[in-house]
Amino acid sequence: MAKNGQAGNGRVGAVKNRTQFETPSGHYAKRDSDTGRIMDVKTSSKTPFKGVTKEK
Repeated sequence: MAKNGQAGNGRVGAVKNRTQFETPSGHYAKRDSDTGRIMDVKTSSKTPFKGVTKEK
């Protein structure tokens, strides 16, 4: 599991068992790697989630 470091240092390692992909509308969606279910869609901005692996 990814852990947050000391204040100001950011995340140590990537978030496990999750991937993200860009939808046709340009937003990013987060998917559970084990089940394949979509967990969240980032609608506030069209930037990727931090620390989540991108699908190819």
